[in-house]
Amino acid sequence: MPTIQKPSSHLRGVLFFSVLALSSIVSAHSTDTNVDQANKNLPNTPAAWSAAARNDIQIAYQETFDNHPGVYDTQNPDFRKNLQRAKQSGLTLAAKVTNAAGYKAAIERFNVSLQDGHAGAYTNLTEKDLPPMRWPGFVTVWRGDGLYVYASETGGPEAGAKVLSCDGIKTRDLVMKNLFAFRGIASEPGAWWVLPRATFYDVGNPFISLPKRCQFAHEGKTFSKTLTWQLTSEKFNKWRNESYNGDELAVGMTEPRPGLIWVAMPSFQPNEKERDAYRQLTADIEAQRQRYLDSDAIVIDLRHNQGGSSAWSKQFARALWGNDRVNRRLQAFAQKQEVWWRSSKANTAYLAELVDNLKQEKQVEAAAEFGKAQVGMQQALARGDTYYMKTKDADKETALTSEEAKIDRAEDPLAFTKPVYVIVPGQCASACLDALDVFTRFENTKLIGAPSSADSTYMEVRQKKLPSGLATVIIPNKMYVNRPRGAGVFYMPAIPVTDINWSSATFLKVIESDLASKKPR
Repeated sequence: MPTIQKPSSHLRGVLFFSVLALSSIVSAHSTDTNVDQANKNLPNTPAAWSAAARNDIQIAYQETFDNHPGVYDTQNPDFRKNLQRAKQSGLTLAAKVTNAAGYKAAIERFNVSLQDGHAGAYTNLTEKDLPPMRWPGFVTVWRGDGLYVYASETGGPEAGAKVLSCDGIKTRDLVMKNLFAFRGIASEPGAWWVLPRATFYDVGNPFISLPKRCQFAHEGKTFSKTLTWQLTSEKFNKWRNESYNGDELAVGMTEPRPGLIWVAMPSFQPNEKERDAYRQLTADIEAQRQRYLDSDAIVIDLRHNQGGSSAWSKQFARALWGNDRVNRRLQAFAQKQEVWWRSSKANTAYLAELVDNLKQEKQVEAAAEFGKAQVGMQQALARGDTYYMKTKDADKETALTSEEAKIDRAEDPLAFTKPVYVIVPGQCASACLDALDVFTRFENTKLIGAPSSADSTYMEVRQKKLPSGLATVIIPNKMYVNRPRGAGVFYMPAIPVTDINWSSATFLKVIESDLASKKPR
């Protein structure tokens, strides 16, 4: 079984911002030029930028206070204190803001100080609104214990060189000072696998000092380089995209060689084409299950996955391992778990809209499930209750221990026992973590890649654009009570993959090597 790690008590609830692609939304520099400009009037003086930052942080605070389930969560008594601290930290920087880049940094400081991976705000600023991004001619990635050069222009540090320090500051300290002070959560190993590469992106943050001269180590030698910051190029864009999670495969199944089945799940926020691909994948497993039973192994590729809906991974798991077999294990896993929906007026209205959208997407089961919650929220709102509490129905659900849940029954399909390798990226959170909860109920599952991200217990996020149009606030609608995977808990890989290049070929080599080690000699 995989290793599940809990944060130390003083770090519990300190989370990485990745729900609903938040780690991409709050990226080092937005490249989305399609943001609705009609509802976004940029401030035109330093004083106006400062005022905009102050106003938006105040509004983000109030929206969060009015709607976030954590405000009244007795199991998280520090939430209100953290929210107040987030407001004050953001406002402190807002007073010093003079431009768009400073505004962005102030909003990011609000996020980091909030310490909740499923809340906060992000800016709607595009690359046209911000200073041109610069880089020092090389791109880095974090792999296990340090920051390494992924690729470099001629004359730069060699690919594979480790960054030891810059301007006398050790690399880890530099990352903490320039990056984690504004983005991500340093207590999570997964965050280190994703965010530190942005240490060598200049996004115009006026509250940091860019590194000037860095020391590297490569093939037993150390050397120093003076950094020349320059406008980004096509090479930068290519290397940055490649270095993130490697190549991105389309949703669906491929077979790199006979007997090795590769299932790509790069998103649980699928578009219409991807939704059809997921449905076809499930149908193929059910129609050709013997093919999977006879395989050498199955690879579930979660690279690039940023969360979304947990329905897709559950559908796949039920087709592979058996519907009732999966249900029993999940029931035992979450025996005491309850779901409490924050029944504010805005949250209730959002859920009604969500149900309509799910019906249009023909997600019948999900629409029915959320429809029940929406009715319960509406009733709770009418009564003046803080939460609609969706509790377990003891009469309809038989208690099972984890060991009892593993016992096969006569009506179960043939057990799938071949190795399952799940490729985990560092940003895996939200529905991606839910998928790991499901897959790891089975002993033939092995996690490979990076440590996962972690979640708070606050889920089902909605987004609301602020009146200025400059930023959007993130608000979860529900919280888990007694969830078995607590706040801040993450998964560790059985096989860490520390290769600089996270390509499909790299992972195929790792998997083939592990399979070969199991063959009788």
